[in-house]
Amino acid sequence: MTSAVAQADVPVPHQARGRRSSLTRSRLRSAWLFIAPSLIILAFIAGWPLARTIWFSFTDADLNNLNDYEFIGFENYLANYDGEWLGLLTDPDWWHSVWNTVWFTAVSVSIETVLGIVVALILNAAFPGRGIMRAIILIPWAIPTVVSAKMWNWMLHDQFGVINDMLLRLGLIAAPITWTANPDTALWTVVMVDVWKTTPFMALLILAALQMLPGDIYEAAKVDGIHPVRVFFRVTLPLIRPALIVAIVFRALDALRVFDLIYVLTANSRDTMSMSVYARQQLVDFQEVGVGSAASTLIFLIIALLIVVTLAAGRVRLGEDPR
Repeated sequence: MTSAVAQADVPVPHQARGRRSSLTRSRLRSAWLFIAPSLIILAFIAGWPLARTIWFSFTDADLNNLNDYEFIGFENYLANYDGEWLGLLTDPDWWHSVWNTVWFTAVSVSIETVLGIVVALILNAAFPGRGIMRAIILIPWAIPTVVSAKMWNWMLHDQFGVINDMLLRLGLIAAPITWTANPDTALWTVVMVDVWKTTPFMALLILAALQMLPGDIYEAAKVDGIHPVRVFFRVTLPLIRPALIVAIVFRALDALRVFDLIYVLTANSRDTMSMSVYARQQLVDFQEVGVGSAASTLIFLIIALLIVVTLAAGRVRLGEDPR
């Protein structure tokens, strides 16, 4: 042990450090060389449409004629015409869609995180049929969103839906409820369907983190007689925090861009309109490419800002020790 420590304390010669530095630079060049084609393709697939959308947000482009438009600056966002402020930032429907989207994201992701942790802890335990249960739990997530939304739309139908029929038989309601048309229940219904569909995704990511934890920590805690609840909050949760935050960020990205689930369940209802549904309405229904592109650009900026805030709050940097 002494000799090993002594050898570890021996300073590395400058020649060895130079060779190591040269090898590192060579590996970095090779890595960039290999990923360069992917980055170029990604720039064309994602970068060009994004740049094009941002450019259209500063024009008066119309869907009927995309080749005949003029640059109008920030008028799609905010403009003053004869003392009256107009533009996207003064539209109450836009701000209502922003509130709907943020509320939906906060509520759905919070519920999915809690349920995902519970499901992951259950699936991480040893019991007969665990492998089959892990496969079954992924079925809701594997179903395409449009299909699951249409399926739930029929189940929640006020006249023919099985949900209302079951609640009526149990005596929990006195009359059928229009779940997706009632302003008091529509957004909560969307949250419920989203939680049903995407909780397995959260559980899968958290389960992967749980299976990477060393077992000797829990054996020592069991020997010391520490309560399992305390072990979870003092040991398990801090250790899976980086993976948990990554899962929350991924899920928040999807929730902030939600479109198909809300559009299929509630169509163009203002009570549940998300930012993406609003942008689609401007682009397709009203054929205002400039305003729709401005809404899409703001969606991108809002998502980028919230993700940066989330990462900063969690103090997690990719590739670095979170401590």
